Amino acid sequence: MRDDPTVTALVTRAAGGDQSAWDKIVERYAPLVWSVCRRYRLDRADTDDVAQNVWLRLVEQLSALREPAALPGWLATTTQRECLRVLRVTSQADRRNERLADEMVTASQSVEIEEEIIAAEWNRVLNLAFDELLPPCRQLLSMLMQEPPVPYAEISRRLGIPVGGIGPRRARCLDKMRRCPPLAALLAAEQARRGGEVDV
Repeated sequence: MRDDPTVTALVTRAAGGDQSAWDKIVERYAPLVWSVCRRYRLDRADTDDVAQNVWLRLVEQLSALREPAALPGWLATTTQRECLRVLRVTSQADRRNERLADEMVTASQSVEIEEEIIAAEWNRVLNLAFDELLPPCRQLLSMLMQEPPVPYAEISRRLGIPVGGIGPRRARCLDKMRRCPPLAALLAAEQARRGGEVDV
């Protein structure tokens, strides 16, 4: 995620006072903040408090971020610290809970945060690529992705596609998705990391 130029551009614009860039940052990363809060099992009021403090801290620190592209990691770490602060405040009567909250910062959680950042980025890019498809492709892939998938006979009836043509059309639609520049870049990076092909 550190090499994502779109994050750097958003941070730079927001630091310069661009309200639309700030709104995009909040829209893009609010699910990440909520996801970290859910892991700490905070109630809604505490979660709102944490989120408000995280965004306030970002406003204060935005222009000072050394690596703007590392914003997702900064948000995840700051949210984690705010969650621990809330847990400490609400458990002052029980010091054992405070020790437990401190122990929650482990290497495994760092891995989980990284996985959440990566998953959030994949979801964002896949949704972007899906939205760029023409309606017939979106309809076909939506039916195939339902749980359980719509039977081929029903897809054929609804979309007017011969049953034998559904598979090839699905392959063409997925190929169009893979050619979406953000998804193509993410696939190439993941392929390089794994040393092999990555399927969508």
